[in-house]
Amino acid sequence: MNKKKINNVSSTLKSNGWGKLEDINFDYTFESGTSKNLTFEIYGKSDGIAILLFNPKTNKVILSKQFRVPVYVHGISDGFSIEVVGGAIDENESPESAAIRETEEEVGYKIDKVKRISTVFLSPGIVNEKVHLFIGEYSDENKTENGGGVLAEDEEIEVLETEFSDALKMIATEEIIDARTIMLLQYLQINKLM
Repeated sequence: MNKKKINNVSSTLKSNGWGKLEDINFDYTFESGTSKNLTFEIYGKSDGIAILLFNPKTNKVILSKQFRVPVYVHGISDGFSIEVVGGAIDENESPESAAIRETEEEVGYKIDKVKRISTVFLSPGIVNEKVHLFIGEYSDENKTENGGGVLAEDEEIEVLETEFSDALKMIATEEIIDARTIMLLQYLQINKLM
């Protein structure tokens, strides 16, 4: 079939707060040749990054612990989530630069290079955000007086330095439930970087 599958796309803005909520309406042509008008609700903001800091000499990783409203609403861990460093990419900023900036803001480590792993959608059925995944090596020399989050963004972040093996156990016990964190820890494990 040569016919274009998606036609007559339009967007209706429903809300534009921290993120943008919109209805996307379009005509979709199925393989059978029938066409149907569909509407999907999507939510999003700027694309983001996630980075796992690891120290192959000490077999430790840096994680963060912070309050997340959806985790709280589900009654899990009083709303606190153990995660890798993550954040939004600012306008005119590269994903790599955002990963380096967020690392110092959130956990107080100043690194100068990162390794890109992949770019993923965490919930492609409804969330518009692409997340660029990175890893980066750190050592004690990279520690600064910064970290703990950005007060102006209402962030309060506890920095956790933990054994890599203990972090993997936290996946099994569901102390770590963040998809980005699980993917990056398992990337280190699969590629035998720790």
